[in-house]
Parts: sequence; C-alpha cells; structure tokens
Amino acid sequence: MFEKIIALIRDYDTVIVHRHSSPDGDAIGSQTGFAEIIRTNFPEKKVFCVGDPAGRYSFMDGAVMDDIPDETFSGALSVILDSATEELVSDNRFRLASKTARIDHHIYCETFTDEEIVDTSFESCAGMVACFAMEQNLEVSEKAATALFTGMVTDSGRFRYDSTSAKTFEIAASLMRCNIDTEKIYRNLYCDDLGSVLLRAHFMSKIRRYKDTPVAYIYTTRDELDSLGIENVFPISRGMVGTMSDIRGIDIWVNFTEDGEKVLCELRSSKYNINPVAVKYGGGGHKKASGADVADYAEAMKMLDDLVKITQNDIL
Repeated sequence: MFEKIIALIRDYDTVIVHRHSSPDGDAIGSQTGFAEIIRTNFPEKKVFCVGDPAGRYSFMDGAVMDDIPDETFSGALSVILDSATEELVSDNRFRLASKTARIDHHIYCETFTDEEIVDTSFESCAGMVACFAMEQNLEVSEKAATALFTGMVTDSGRFRYDSTSAKTFEIAASLMRCNIDTEKIYRNLYCDDLGSVLLRAHFMSKIRRYKDTPVAYIYTTRDELDSLGIENVFPISRGMVGTMSDIRGIDIWVNFTEDGEKVLCELRSSKYNINPVAVKYGGGGHKKASGADVADYAEAMKMLDDLVKITQNDIL
C-alpha cells in the first residue's frame, strides 16, 4: 500500500513532515513517529517537523517543531499526516515543496497532494504510519514506537472506540515490543493537576440535554472564557467534549466554544454517523467524531436540530 510513499522518500534528500493545526495526540504522534522512522532508516536525509505548537502534547519527545526558512522547501518532499483537507494543514508552505504526499485515516474530502493514501479502516494515522514501517520492513526505534503508540491510544480512546479492530491490537503489540514505557505514556496523557480537574467539573455542570432528545451540548461564550482567564480555546473546545461521553440516554453530544470570531464545534456520537452534519457546516472528520465551525449561537442551535433529525430517522 505504501510503495509510492517509500519511493518518494528514497528520491528526496529533504523530507518535511506536516500535520493538522491545533494538534491532538494522533497528529503529533504520527508526525514525530514518521519523522523518527525516516531519520533511523535514512540517516543521510534531512528531516524536519513543522507546524503550530503542540499544546498539551508538548510532553511528547520531538513535539517542538523546527523553524525553517521558505528556501528549505525548494527541492524537498512534504508529507502531510492526519489532515483531511488542505485548510487544516499546519504550515501551508507545503505548497512550495517539489513533491507532496499525504497519509490520512479521515473520511475523504478532497485531493490536495501529489500522492495520497487515505484509509478509514485505521483507528489513527499513527496506526497507519506504524503499518507503513511494518510493511516496508523499516526499523522502528523506541522513540518512534512511543510516539506512534501514544497517537493510537488517543485516537482510539484507549482502545475503546469501535474504530478499534484486531489490526489495531496487532500493530500496538508490535510497537510494545520496542520496550516503550506505557505507564509513562498514560500518566502524561491522563493525569491532571487540581486546577484542570476543577475546570472540567465546571464544564460538566454546563451540560444540557437539547429539547429532551438524545442530544447533549455545552455552549461557552468568549466572555465566559475571558472571565475564567482562558485565552487558548482549543483545549476547551476539544478537551471538554469528552465530559459528555458515557451519559445514559445521550447518543450525540457537541461542545460549542466561541473564539471571538466564530463558534468551534466538536461533534461526537456513540451510535450515529454525525459526519454529514459536520460536512454540511463546512467541517469533516470521522463518522462518530467530527468538527466544524459555525457563525453564532443561532447557527449552533440549527446544527443541533440537524443532529436530532439523525436520531429521529435512526441514521446509523
């Protein structure tokens, strides 16, 4: 499956690795894991990772991005990981590269690189990168394995989501043979300080059921974030959507967060395919985990109406 990707890597002396903006664990894990695999197996090549800051995933080895000039892209290969659309790619200078490639596991939205491998059967892009290494008989160092395992854990919900398959566990088992410290991975991912726990409790108190339906939501205004001293909205937007999971009688939940210009929407479901609704509002993602932006509170409520229709029509 990855023959064209490995051929491109062999052809170019400089490889620049991208992923989506406002990264999650899978974005950082697949990016840094992929870069480390190239460095280990092709030590003569120059390899760079670019993008915006890693945020709460800064604890991951290699998460500090490289600062490179535009000239570095000349004659280089840019590889984009875990990005469904061109707009989502962090550091759009990949357009300056001589050749581009993409590895992704999201539902297909568009083609925007020269070579693309999109496979939704993988629970994570990190899992795809690990499969790439296995298929091409490439050496995977402890550093690369740790990054890829972390990405798999985050995008599979600790191997709970139904995207998890026998293949997921086979790949995870292969990575664990690299002597990775899983206890350290989980401690960094899921241990919080007291302030974070109290903040999560605050957002849990804001959960509302929409019109007595199986749809729940949290709506947070920019003014409220300012009153809480929160400048960066992304840890709230993506980080707090999980507070609504595992509620009996709730099949779809959305976290709405104003950023001052628009409303960030994180959509999740334990049962239904909510991706078409995300796409309708200009977003995308997976069947049961997608994102989009809307203009204001009124449009957010329209999105909830569309999600309610999914439950009424039982669209799985």
